Amino acid sequence: MKRNIVLINRELSWLSFNERVLQEAEDKTVPLIERVKFLGIFSNNRDEFFRVRVATLKRILKYPKKTERFTGENPERLLNKIQKIVIEQQIKFEQVYQKIIKELGQQKIFIIDEKHINKEQGAFIKKYFHEIVMPAIFPIMVDKTSQFPFLKDKLCYLIIKLGRRDTIKKNKYALIEVPIGTISRFVVLPKEKDKTFIILLDDVIRYCLEDVFNNFAHDYIEAYNIKLTRDAELDIDNDLTKSFVEKIKKGLKDRKKGQPVRLVYDSQIAPDMLAFVMKKIKLGKEDNPIPGGRYHNFKDFISFPNVGAANLCYKKITPLKHPDLPNEQSLKDQPSFFDVLKRKDVLLSYPYQTFEHIIDFLREASIDPKVRSIKITLYRVAKNSNIVKALINAVKNGKEVTAVVELQARFDEEANIYWANKLQEEGAKVIYGVPGLKVHSKMFLITRKEGNKIVEYAHLGTGNFNRDTAGIYTDHSLLTVNKDITEEVASVFTFYADNLKIGTYKHLLVAPFFMRKHLIQLINKEMQNAKKNKPAAIILKLNNLVDPEMIKKLYEASSEGVKIKLIVRGICSLVAGVKGLSENIEAISIVDKFLEHSRVFIFYNGGEEKYFISSADWMGRNFDFRSEIAVPVYDSEIKKQLKDIIDLLWADNTKARILGSEQNNEYRRTNAKNKVRAQDAIYRLFISKQINKV
Repeated sequence: MKRNIVLINRELSWLSFNERVLQEAEDKTVPLIERVKFLGIFSNNRDEFFRVRVATLKRILKYPKKTERFTGENPERLLNKIQKIVIEQQIKFEQVYQKIIKELGQQKIFIIDEKHINKEQGAFIKKYFHEIVMPAIFPIMVDKTSQFPFLKDKLCYLIIKLGRRDTIKKNKYALIEVPIGTISRFVVLPKEKDKTFIILLDDVIRYCLEDVFNNFAHDYIEAYNIKLTRDAELDIDNDLTKSFVEKIKKGLKDRKKGQPVRLVYDSQIAPDMLAFVMKKIKLGKEDNPIPGGRYHNFKDFISFPNVGAANLCYKKITPLKHPDLPNEQSLKDQPSFFDVLKRKDVLLSYPYQTFEHIIDFLREASIDPKVRSIKITLYRVAKNSNIVKALINAVKNGKEVTAVVELQARFDEEANIYWANKLQEEGAKVIYGVPGLKVHSKMFLITRKEGNKIVEYAHLGTGNFNRDTAGIYTDHSLLTVNKDITEEVASVFTFYADNLKIGTYKHLLVAPFFMRKHLIQLINKEMQNAKKNKPAAIILKLNNLVDPEMIKKLYEASSEGVKIKLIVRGICSLVAGVKGLSENIEAISIVDKFLEHSRVFIFYNGGEEKYFISSADWMGRNFDFRSEIAVPVYDSEIKKQLKDIIDLLWADNTKARILGSEQNNEYRRTNAKNKVRAQDAIYRLFISKQINKV
């Protein structure tokens, strides 16, 4: 591969994606409370970026040549670029937040601090503090000689100075962890007529600091918010005497003590206090502390209370039942899932259609006397998972249940260990992934004895078996009894049980062994048709497009005249629309009320279009270091359903941004007379189809 391939750095592209999230907070057409929540999403995204990507860069900074190959940039220069962009975004964040505060005030919703409360509010806050907050805070006194308390990742702290005006030497310092995990960050105060007042937990503590430190002689108290982000990469040791689960548990324990990668502080903090903190946690100026506003951990704003008029929030959609699937399990005349799938394949599209169908299907399988076994992959499941409950119920009903549980699903490791133990306790067979790979496929396989033959029913999807995320992520689930597919799904599960048996595949695109190769063949076919002056086109919907080899292939296809449309939500390292390189490639990104998570690949194929849905993005890790599946769609009705969805996404001129080399996230304002907001239009499409079916 040539080294001069034109790519946008993935870290910088990711920051551009998060800028699109911040645009949603700034967009006045978005309901006001939702804009507050987008600030929380932006902040949460940025935290994870520092915990993972920046932490990784700092780890390999000691090896600049390797780092440059890894990132495409000089590592030190790249970190400086990241720092510059992050500070610029933080300034914009604060500006947007202040605008939102004013607009909330216009709606008679006021976020107030400890300096702007009246007597009645003060009495309420004091009572609340002593009853709820005081038992949960544990101030630690610190000085220049004592050891500084360990600052936990993802939490914010108040660094406090108990000041004396007579001499600096008598100043005392303290640290209080803001107990966000156990107490709501937002305290809604008693209403005053038609006005709603909200105070943050940080300011409740500030207001009552005199009550906490009444035994100390001081003239004044200053309190500033600080937050430390730590390296969250999971280190797994090579101790052969330990099981994989033990290694993961040790890695999780060590993660909590990860190296600091970012300090965010209140920009109003006194220089001596900031210097004191940095010295105590052993950070220097080269570690680039980031000045911020009065509050940190804005991720908590995702849970901002829904106060005020109904139109300040998005109207929740009601997920629709699929017209072909059982709607009420209690009705005797309803067909079973197995009966439906014998007649036709079914595609479910979330959150427009209900995820409950998947739970109902597994529940039905768990009690069906003809079902012999259920095999499933679990990557991220809900906190109170009905999927796992259905699997446990299947075990209790004598079914053989095998769960492939991926213990390395980042930030879900502990939950997955918990569910794996639960399943094992009930008698299910648990496979802890595949050594050297992450199992990222979204599959289950139900084996059923029907007469004298065994029939297999499969699920292949783009999203996790998680009811919570299915309400906010756009994803697809294909349910099929097609033998060509189910036999190959069975081969994948055989590989999970015996890693030497890779299997052969004519229908599924399976990573890490064959997916890249097959996708290149499909692109080559489009290039061959273009050379013959035949129509040739590719449509890709992805979360991330990063892999250099695949990007190079798309550039080649563009040069041959293949028309390529890209819908990429997050990172896009490909540069679209460059003359002589990618003039036949258009790329957009849609950020809206639902997170665009589904992956769809469409190849024109000389008019015999090939459709795939997949668990895989186009990144090196997906092609080479994960077990991923792309499943072909053969049903013509389902192909049309996917095409209708993709067409609406491509027609979006409200929430679509152009992905270009400048990464300025310009809105795509085509056909101004006909406004298209794809996610709303897709839901209306499903409603109309449901009505027509009835």
